[in-house]
Amino acid sequence: MVKSSVLGYPRIGAQREWKKALEAFWSGKLEEADFQNQLREIRLNHLQKQKDKGIDLIAVNDFSYYDQMLDTAAMFGIVPKRFTYENGKVPLSTYYGIARGTKGATASEMTKWFNTNYHYIVPELNGITPTVTENKPLIAYKEAKEQLGIEGKPVIIGPLTFLKLSKGYKEEEFDNWLDQLLPLYAQILQELNDEGVQWVQVDEPILVTKLSVHDIEQLKKIYNYFSTAVPNLNIMLQTYFESVEHYEEIIQLPVQGIGLDFVHGYAGNIKSLKDYGFPKDKVLGAGIVDGRGIWKASLHEKLELVKELHDWASKDRLFLQTSCSLLHVPVTLSSETELSPVLKGALAFADEKLDELVLLTKGTVEGPETIQGELTACDNAIRALELSIERKRDDVRQNVAEISAVDPERKLPFTQRHFIQQEKWQLPLLPTTTIGSFPQSAEVRKARRLWRKGEWNNAQYEHFIEEQIDTWIQLQEDIGLDVLVHGEFERTDMVEFFGEKLGGFAFTQYGWVQSYGSRCVKPPIIYGDIQFEEPMTVRETKYAQSKTSRPVKGMLTGPITIMNWSFVREDITREQIAYQLAYALRQEVEALELSGIGMIQVDEPAVREGLPLKEEDQAAYLDWAVKAFRMTTCTVQDATQIHTHMCYCEFHDMIDSIKSMDADVISIETSRSHGELIYSFEDHTYELGIGLGVYDIHSPRVPQVEEMTSMIDRALRVLKPELFWINPDCGLKTRGTEETLKSLRNMVEATEAARAKYALSVK
Repeated sequence: MVKSSVLGYPRIGAQREWKKALEAFWSGKLEEADFQNQLREIRLNHLQKQKDKGIDLIAVNDFSYYDQMLDTAAMFGIVPKRFTYENGKVPLSTYYGIARGTKGATASEMTKWFNTNYHYIVPELNGITPTVTENKPLIAYKEAKEQLGIEGKPVIIGPLTFLKLSKGYKEEEFDNWLDQLLPLYAQILQELNDEGVQWVQVDEPILVTKLSVHDIEQLKKIYNYFSTAVPNLNIMLQTYFESVEHYEEIIQLPVQGIGLDFVHGYAGNIKSLKDYGFPKDKVLGAGIVDGRGIWKASLHEKLELVKELHDWASKDRLFLQTSCSLLHVPVTLSSETELSPVLKGALAFADEKLDELVLLTKGTVEGPETIQGELTACDNAIRALELSIERKRDDVRQNVAEISAVDPERKLPFTQRHFIQQEKWQLPLLPTTTIGSFPQSAEVRKARRLWRKGEWNNAQYEHFIEEQIDTWIQLQEDIGLDVLVHGEFERTDMVEFFGEKLGGFAFTQYGWVQSYGSRCVKPPIIYGDIQFEEPMTVRETKYAQSKTSRPVKGMLTGPITIMNWSFVREDITREQIAYQLAYALRQEVEALELSGIGMIQVDEPAVREGLPLKEEDQAAYLDWAVKAFRMTTCTVQDATQIHTHMCYCEFHDMIDSIKSMDADVISIETSRSHGELIYSFEDHTYELGIGLGVYDIHSPRVPQVEEMTSMIDRALRVLKPELFWINPDCGLKTRGTEETLKSLRNMVEATEAARAKYALSVK
């Protein structure tokens, strides 16, 4: 019998109850026992909802107190030595210390989960002997069964993925680490088997990336070990985000099921099925409902796909699944009352995707005629959006086609622009700046709510924003920063703010998704052709510049980041969407320059996360991503200095593309992995302006001067002082005012020491 299966459910809650509980606990407003009870209630409600919807296989242990990779590390006692921990279950104080830092210890590195906007905490393995501290999947399974009568499907991150995404060991130590972890994983699985668990979902998304021959040998070792240690347990080896590599070897592994993504990995996985077939003794977990996108599935097309899959998997060996965990989409459409009926009718969030799975399962088992009404309604909803006028803006498409046909370039190369800009700005050695945003206090958030509700008129709100700008311009001057920003107090989010002012975007009321920890974002929906309507940032930036003689940067979010941090339409290519955004943002850049703003920062923190997982697709993506950035910035004067900001990435694998962006100054978020990034510059010369973040803004701790001095020294071993900028590693929106001021004062003090040290080297 075909069964419906969900790989994971959003943990944040429809009204972000999870986020609110975390932040109340962190601030001391919630005792640990009350905190545990609140999260337990949220967790059980999510499970009950899936049960009520009729999902056959419900994931358990997908719920986390922060992040699933951190959970796995804690389960095996993998706690960095700088945190207080002896043995046994990792206490919440240590668990959150690893994620957020403490007064005495920096947080662990955080990076993107494959090519999504979700961030995970990178486990640190050096100097640690792992052990099982608690069986988290077993605890989750028993809770679901005892409290709700749910026969759950425990989820655990597989050993290969866990190790490949961890740090703190040399390549030649991989086998030793695997030998240590395998018995611990086997213990977890054996205890699940003893409890009567029917299926365990072992997530190995690393299998969709390029792997070495040695990696495949180790993969075989892992699952042969499990097959011997726990022979009676049903393991679903789960992949997602793309088609698997080494398919022929993977289907021969001694597991009872293999989960494949037939949304984002459709072409590759279907080809593998045609070339190599699928084992008759295994269950095919068919990911046919998009776990990352928000568009309604075409039920007709999905039923045809299921028919196609029957060539390789009979009905008694087929699970219909989400393509990945629903962690990456908002919770429910039921609360959205302000979307247009045409757009809302074409959407599906997590709860609606559960309904789609149940319908598809019913249509497969009982026949399409049993869901004919739903099939017709689905077709009509999708067609209505396709025919909407917002998708037929011929003027936008014609203009974008014209400018994208030309190679976008600045008038002069960087070396000549740099001289002109130095003459104009007269900046000191190692100029200091920030990335853009300053703390958005409760007062700022309250003012925005009053304005949005109509309790404040535009004049009241604009006056309030100007008061905030006045305060922070003065504070920046007092601290001694060289290049200032207006603080972005008028902006809710660096993508949402721009989307609200451009045509072709729509916004939800409660469409939140988790980005990292308690940080949730509400991605815009790009559903139509993108149109510039009026200047978006000029008023506040021009006002800030009028309050100081120091340069104030105009602040924009770049086209690739807006695209990657939005839910985008599927009827045109992402490249076309990027060029539409670039054309709109170019008009904003020109408006800023015309108003007298001579430094403009076009942030692209999300370029790396959009990189395709398949190596053969990466060069093309980087080519058009760079082109979109240059389309945005290429028309400015030589004296206008273009800045950009990027979050941490494996710099060596895209340094040529970053150079090709031709930004006058790039700042990179590096503080949690500063040393690793420095190594990239030992092998690659970088001749443009650059600032490597000298302190971590994701942690509430105030960095000491000595820490930042050390980071500056390490960077200047391989970078030229005359091209180096000093800045925090990201925006300061989420930080408190006092910690921000203390941190920036320490940063300026570290800079002054560095200027004295390096002044002679540049004369």
